[in-house]
Amino acid sequence: MAFNIKKSVMLALVQDLGRFGYQAAGLTTGGPMDEMAFRWGNALLNNDENAAQIEITFGLFSLEAQAPTSIALTGADLGATLNGQSILPWQTYAIKEGDILSFHQPVWGLRAYLSVKGGFLCQPTLGSTSTVVREHLGGLHGNGAKLAVGDSIAYESSNEHRQMRVPRHHIPDYSQQDIPVILSYQSADFSTTDHETFFSSRYRVSNHCDRMGYRMEGAPIGKEIRGITSEGIAYGAIQIPQDGQPIVLLNDRQTIGGYPKIGCVTRAGGDLLAQRKPGDMINFVSTSIPQATTERLQQLDQVKQLFSTNH
Repeated sequence: MAFNIKKSVMLALVQDLGRFGYQAAGLTTGGPMDEMAFRWGNALLNNDENAAQIEITFGLFSLEAQAPTSIALTGADLGATLNGQSILPWQTYAIKEGDILSFHQPVWGLRAYLSVKGGFLCQPTLGSTSTVVREHLGGLHGNGAKLAVGDSIAYESSNEHRQMRVPRHHIPDYSQQDIPVILSYQSADFSTTDHETFFSSRYRVSNHCDRMGYRMEGAPIGKEIRGITSEGIAYGAIQIPQDGQPIVLLNDRQTIGGYPKIGCVTRAGGDLLAQRKPGDMINFVSTSIPQATTERLQQLDQVKQLFSTNH
């Protein structure tokens, strides 16, 4: 059975954890912009950690269920309703045939994740269902198209339902403005003044932000540094173009680039950044690889504990 898409105005994409092993061929990884929200969704339903979900950006999206199942909502609060009644993220809900699930506009955050018991059933493209619109890869039809009115996205019918919710103290604060950064790449090429400016300034998320990257507006840095020979780009890399305005490269980034980079946003920092909207303010804060690794392992362990409880 399936959910029938009744409304899709903004951006709703099928995602799993990403497409790996193809960057040498110029194909990016894709995957959920807020990875921990994605992981929590599958844990709530006792799904495989890579089970496909729908990433809903901003809202204005609705579906009609064709069979009973159980769903989980995580990530942003996009004013979701079930048959017209408001529901909250970070918990599970029982779904009956004919139920209408709608997402309206952000209350807080920007991207919500809809997971279904057993995961959405889509044919992988190069080993992944992740949708990368720019590369015409993945998604419901395998061609990188966003979900549209008239699409039907399949799932296995299930009458099994367990009321589960993420413990309140594990739900992220999407209003947090501090985005942790590991100094790396060409950080030594930036002056002491550049470093001080970068970490002491507030930056505004510009209108030029999408799954490829977030361009910032604020105090410029590194304007005197020339371009470099193109090199591979990791998730979270912060490149500094000639205008000195930082660009944080995210899931759908290009695989190589020739702008100097001061460092990398951590995975946890990228999750937070992905929930910020144009006009929101952020601060970059320095962290170390051991600190970032510890935070990452703690987050993954919290999800595993819920998954174990769900068993």
